[in-house]
Amino acid sequence: MRTAATMYMLTNISIGTIMVTSSNSWIMAWLGLELNSFAILPVISKTKHPRSIEATTKYFLTQSAASCLILFASTINAWQTGTWTITQMPDKLPSTLMLIALTMKMGTAPVHLWLPEVMQGSTLLTGLLISTWQKIAPMVLIFTTSNHSPSDIALIMGLLSTYLGGWGGMNQTHLRKVMAFSSIANMGWTMMTLTSEPKTSMMNIMLYLLLTTPTFLLLAQTSTKTLQDMTTMWTTSPTATIMLMLLLLSMAGLPPLTGFMPKLLILNELISQNLTPAAVATTMASLLSLIFYLRISYLTSLLTPPNSSTSTTKWRQNMNNLKMAQITPTAVMSTTTLPTLSP
Repeated sequence: MRTAATMYMLTNISIGTIMVTSSNSWIMAWLGLELNSFAILPVISKTKHPRSIEATTKYFLTQSAASCLILFASTINAWQTGTWTITQMPDKLPSTLMLIALTMKMGTAPVHLWLPEVMQGSTLLTGLLISTWQKIAPMVLIFTTSNHSPSDIALIMGLLSTYLGGWGGMNQTHLRKVMAFSSIANMGWTMMTLTSEPKTSMMNIMLYLLLTTPTFLLLAQTSTKTLQDMTTMWTTSPTATIMLMLLLLSMAGLPPLTGFMPKLLILNELISQNLTPAAVATTMASLLSLIFYLRISYLTSLLTPPNSSTSTTKWRQNMNNLKMAQITPTAVMSTTTLPTLSP
């Protein structure tokens, strides 16, 4: 895809997200989501590979089904309340349908099966776009309607996402699928306190976007796609290897890194709401995600490959210092902003 066409599609993606975040009507929000979804389809299929075409088709079908459900739920709500206003959704049926539709757009369990396949068929930079920017618009709508969302359904979705994200990521060898299941697990943490403390959920998802961005950029810069590539990643850039290890541990939620604070606040909120069993279950589910995070960190920084490595292309790869300089500030923020988040 040529540069001008790519910029045109990225501009439409940005306009669609801005339309959703600034609208007060379900019609305008739906139009923004449609523009956002259709504009990214050429970006996913730009590699002209059967796997990317398959990923584009799966993404289109899933997003179309979610958009139909959004329009159906908003129509029912307008029929009952006489208004298309986003914040006016008092009935349980349309609010439940809307929650399911928006979580389908973001890839939250149990409507998450499309995300790993689409991420696997996309490039690393396109995967970055899907796992970060494409989540902003539906997430804003979820937080706008959080006071009407059914708390029990949100809690069940959160528990399912944390467990299925952890289980699904343990047996993966491709990093794009690992990052997809990591996104699913993190969306589970976000859903846990969606109705009781939406500000904490908002902070959790924003910090996850901050963590995911430098991770994908480092993987794309070093052309690392599988766990086998991680074993020789130190040959291209030792600094990037150490930073990637810290980013992975931060996404795992280990103190004193940035990713620890939102998980601590979510657990504290669950306990304060007398949901101690849910807090314990979520903590146990985080151990599943910790397994594959630690495995990747081990392969990245603690495993020395043999000197007779056959990955000759990795040894001859030239690193772009300008791009690495652009990644560094985001990576530093992703690992060292914990003191600024503490109360």
